[in-house]
Amino acid sequence: MNIFYEEDGGFKAGAILADNTTSLQVENTSGKRSKIKAANVMLRFAAPGLAEFMAGAEAISADIDTDFLWECCPPEEFGFEELATEYFGHAPTPLEAAGALIRLHSAPMYFYKKGKGRYKAAPPDALKAALAGAEKKRLQAEQQARYTEALSRFELPEELSGKLQPLLYKPDRNTLEVKALEAACAATGLSAAHLLHRCGAITSTRDYHLQRFLTEHFPKGTGFPPVELASWEELPQSDVSAFSIDDASTTEIDDAFSVVRLENGDWRIGVHIAAPALGMPRGSSGDEVAMARLSTVYMPGDKITMLPDSVVEVFTLDADHVRPALSMYLTVSDETLDISAMESRLERVHVAANLRHDTLEPLFNEETLAAGKLDYAYATELGLLWRLAQKLEEKRGKSADNSNQQVDYTFTIEGEHVTIGIRRRGSPIDKVVSELMILVNSEWGRELAEANYTAIYRSQNNGKVRMSTAPAPHQGLGVAQYAWSSSPLRRYVDLVNQRQLIALLRGEPPVYQRNDTMLFAAMRDFDQMYGIYADFQRDMERYWCLCWLQQENAQQIGAQVIRENLARVDGLPLISRFPSLPELPANSRVTLVIAGIDLLDLALDARYQATEPAP
Repeated sequence: MNIFYEEDGGFKAGAILADNTTSLQVENTSGKRSKIKAANVMLRFAAPGLAEFMAGAEAISADIDTDFLWECCPPEEFGFEELATEYFGHAPTPLEAAGALIRLHSAPMYFYKKGKGRYKAAPPDALKAALAGAEKKRLQAEQQARYTEALSRFELPEELSGKLQPLLYKPDRNTLEVKALEAACAATGLSAAHLLHRCGAITSTRDYHLQRFLTEHFPKGTGFPPVELASWEELPQSDVSAFSIDDASTTEIDDAFSVVRLENGDWRIGVHIAAPALGMPRGSSGDEVAMARLSTVYMPGDKITMLPDSVVEVFTLDADHVRPALSMYLTVSDETLDISAMESRLERVHVAANLRHDTLEPLFNEETLAAGKLDYAYATELGLLWRLAQKLEEKRGKSADNSNQQVDYTFTIEGEHVTIGIRRRGSPIDKVVSELMILVNSEWGRELAEANYTAIYRSQNNGKVRMSTAPAPHQGLGVAQYAWSSSPLRRYVDLVNQRQLIALLRGEPPVYQRNDTMLFAAMRDFDQMYGIYADFQRDMERYWCLCWLQQENAQQIGAQVIRENLARVDGLPLISRFPSLPELPANSRVTLVIAGIDLLDLALDARYQATEPAP
């Protein structure tokens, strides 16, 4: 005797070896023996043989019209043999009964399973909806296959051209477009970015990196909501004329300087910081905008400002304008350059000039200072500030040796052409600005701490920099405390500290109390986003370095080993790992042959060629 039984969601035929009432030992068509429950047996038959039975049942099932079978169904629940009788018009043979059961089981949209061999016909509306859904899935599968085939040929389907941003940056793996792209990537062995680039969908590798950053951190775009500035009281105007020193591209001019000779021959040096906190008190629309952005984002050739142009234009220390400023005045000895007095004021300052690095550097440098050349605007003032900066640096316990070989890099982008320049760190321009900013940030931090006004400080201990609301030494700078306050147009922390300083100068209560949760939130969020923005800036600098190598058709490069296979490329702010580097001591110089540059992955493939002799 043979049986037709259900197992693992399908049907099989087998010969009975042993019948134990509740279970049976059977041998199926492949010769495999197994134990099955008697409850799973659908039919018992003597003939035909097992192989012929299954082939015959499946052939009968294939000939059954599913729609007609559904129409034959009674409205109530039924057994498969009952329906087979109705369909065939006579008591079904085992083959016919098995064929009907296979057809019922294979059409779950038409027939709902209710138990062993029992089914119920789907209601007309439900069947119609299910069939429509199945047809939709079939069409989607065909569409997905078409997309995959086109992408694998490196052709971009027209329907995908408007969906590139989510495909590249926020792929939803439940969509057929992403499924098609993933299938094409698997077929071609390429990443999504490289595949779409081959398809011509990524026309600018620069825009690819920029849009990835914007999608994640500026999902609503880089525009600003309307900002209404608060009015502030009329401030006294200083009797000085100030000048600023900035890069040519700087529009958010936060700081400026003034130099006045006193009657006794000493000097009064002013450091003037733009005061946007006057028009953007805590909780104002301007404050909300700044708190959302937290910092200006820099990248070679471009930037995303923390504040809208309409706000920047009111407070930036632009030439030929009188601007509100938070000023620190230093009384400096002409003979010793010692500072005998400091005074902070909230005032209006006339800005006479905006000096720019590119035009000032050839005039104001160590060579011209040593030669005593003073034939340019503000030469006397800059010479005095340079000597003071050296004095301040020495006072901080830092070396006054100006042979500093560390360099900063400048990027000039014109279309797709990049020029990378070098400016040695510690040059007169660099030192004048940095030393006076360190001074005011340290001294204003001290004043806030002594007055018990909470501020946000940066400290450094054993090389680790952290932010906190408690003053602590910054070992790297050699100061007892350091509170960022000198760039309120570009950093939210500076804006927060400026509010505290203004309240202190006015004799008002602090804007932020010691346990203010908003202060801690601002500090935490700023620290996180400042790091993210810095990483993006480094990535874009790396991108333009690789572009420069391509632009210059560089075939080989020199590099200095940092450790293991990590090396710094000569003349560029570019550090990469080169797996082919042999084991060499740090600072070894090597020559590498460029094998490939990938602007999408920001990868430089260069192979070790030789070790250069030590200088």
